[in-house]
Amino acid sequence: MEWRGQRRSENVEDRRGQRSVGRSAGGAGGIGLIAVVVIGYFFGVDLTPLLNQPGAPASQSQSAELSRSEREAGEFVAVVLAKSEDIWGGIFENSLGQRYTAPVLVLYSGITNSPCGDASGATGPFYCPGDRKIYLDTAFFDTMARELGAGGDFAMAYVVAHEVAHHVQNEMGIMAQANQIRRQSDEVTSNQISVRIELQADCLAGIWAAGVQQQFGTIQKGDFAEALNAAKQIGDDTLQRNAGAVPMPHTFTHGTSAQRMTWFERGLGADSLDVCDTFGARKL
Repeated sequence: MEWRGQRRSENVEDRRGQRSVGRSAGGAGGIGLIAVVVIGYFFGVDLTPLLNQPGAPASQSQSAELSRSEREAGEFVAVVLAKSEDIWGGIFENSLGQRYTAPVLVLYSGITNSPCGDASGATGPFYCPGDRKIYLDTAFFDTMARELGAGGDFAMAYVVAHEVAHHVQNEMGIMAQANQIRRQSDEVTSNQISVRIELQADCLAGIWAAGVQQQFGTIQKGDFAEALNAAKQIGDDTLQRNAGAVPMPHTFTHGTSAQRMTWFERGLGADSLDVCDTFGARKL
């Protein structure tokens, strides 16, 4: 993706200059930090307590200068966010007759606070409806590339676009309705609804990606393939299998690899938002 020299969003809140220190990355009974990140994020479990075992030094905050790679990652996501503002602003105005209010993207290192709870390496990137902000530790991109085999700049763009898509769902009232039903449902049904939320976000991310190509022409050869590979590597079945477990569909919360790839591709070829109606789909 051609991104250098492109407009950067001003809706970025960079907290990375304040780092949480004093916790052992190799703690948690021998579970390394990378393992905590992968297991916690993709299985929907906040493993933050494992990073602060009894007897471990208390977390402290100290100022730190950003590295060159961290600065570049921040610049990259600011460009991706800007393009999401342009694409979704146009779609909301032209297709929905509404004004699009863009989310704020919070960049952090270590641990930071949000109305949805602490954001940390164990929670991974997420969107918080409480303050309409996306929380992202850019170190997660390294985890994707090294631990999950999902490298490439458009794989990173896919992650940001997916979280922005959750904001789009929130703005359209979809997330509130779906979560209300989830709260009234048993665990299996709640997980099934979660899968539909996540697959719809993948589809909306596909619509965004297609819009970037049509409006800006900055998509490069192999970009869509990087996003599809990322979707494949973070499917619930693939993650469970790679963790040495037998895939258990009733526990899935994001969808299988095939489903995530399929819905992203549907978004790429969509001519309207209706294509992303996972809630009305008989088969996912």
